[in-house]
Amino acid sequence: MEKLAILGGPKIIDCDYSEFLKWPIITKQMEERVLEVLKKGAMSGTDLTKEFEKKYAELYGVKYALCHNNGTSAIHSALFGLKIGKGDEVICPSVTYWASCLPVFSLGGTVVFSDIEEESLCIDPADIERHITERTKVIIVVHYSGYPADMDRIMLIAKKYNLKILEDCSHSHWCFYKEKLTGTFGNVSCFSLMTGKTFPIGEGGILLTNDREIYERAIIFGHYERHSEITINYLKENIGVPWGGCKYRMHQLSSAVGIEFIKIFKEIFEEIDTAMNYFCDLLDTLPGIKTHRPCKNSGLTKGGWYYPLAHYKKGELNCLSITRFCEALRAEGVSVYPGCNNPLHMHPVFQNIDIYNDGKPTIIRNSVKDVRIKIGDLPISENIGKKVFSIPRFTKFNKKVIEKYFSAFEKVVKNHKELLRDDPGDPPTIGNWGLTFRI
Repeated sequence: MEKLAILGGPKIIDCDYSEFLKWPIITKQMEERVLEVLKKGAMSGTDLTKEFEKKYAELYGVKYALCHNNGTSAIHSALFGLKIGKGDEVICPSVTYWASCLPVFSLGGTVVFSDIEEESLCIDPADIERHITERTKVIIVVHYSGYPADMDRIMLIAKKYNLKILEDCSHSHWCFYKEKLTGTFGNVSCFSLMTGKTFPIGEGGILLTNDREIYERAIIFGHYERHSEITINYLKENIGVPWGGCKYRMHQLSSAVGIEFIKIFKEIFEEIDTAMNYFCDLLDTLPGIKTHRPCKNSGLTKGGWYYPLAHYKKGELNCLSITRFCEALRAEGVSVYPGCNNPLHMHPVFQNIDIYNDGKPTIIRNSVKDVRIKIGDLPISENIGKKVFSIPRFTKFNKKVIEKYFSAFEKVVKNHKELLRDDPGDPPTIGNWGLTFRI
């Protein structure tokens, strides 16, 4: 085996393979649709947006879909639709993007964080119940990195305590949990459709529900131009001004792209799934690596494989730090980084920041007791950053290219002992508050 590139040897990935990793995929039909919108000056209309909503709702077999300018605003509207208000508590996994739960604060509610499962990286059903109080109203489920959460157990908990479920499906477009799509279990679900996601339409989000009241409350909250659709009396009597003071309309350039992407995404996802499972099958033969994906024949799928990860088994590589391991891979030409989302309960926003000048931390401003999670109380969330790392996401299936990337991993693993002598170890925390743009 050749000398590691980080130690002066030649790197494995010595050609430009970007076409096999390219995302998003833009077609001529998308370009034509966008130009048509521009030429008509219809960027701020709703006709194409409604067409996209109808097609997306049909795709998921739900009654209502409502497009938003981004996934965060879709979640904000969904929380309002669920009637989250002053003093209400929402349970959310700590390891997720901040948009999964931060909008709760603006509605007067608060967030109580739960730990995650080490294998799936999704909310741990076994940890949910200890956080439930008489003020708990909603469980937010995040299908993290496209791995479906344990919906059987979560649904039983929700039924037992009469709680609502909001599914954050921003990572899990067209992912199945036992023959049922993620996003069709809860009372409402939200999807991010920004450029980095596996259903990329430029920028946007969408809310799905079978509940007419949730749908209409979301409309009155941030879609003033669609108040004519409202039928429920207590809402209809007060139309004209958005109750949330928000303007969440989707830009129709995004709607146009979405209409075209619906036509082709299944074929694209199938190729991604084939490529990624082939790559993961290879990686799983190496010590120190266990890819983050459901077991075969489990009935769980990863859809478009948003932000693929692998578990790092440090003990199998003589305790080489994940930081050094990833540095060596990057030197070989493979773009990988240690960690995932930092646990939110460790950020000052969810501990001591007074966002709205209430004279107390926002997280407890309307609470009857201190709901803040103490550092050390969610051990898996707090330590997961040193146990996972990102892996390349292949959007084209080419065995030779995938095997070339695998050989880089194989080279680092087989020569890992050479990295031990200059291993500085890992920093105290590893991860990012966001995934798309690393800061």
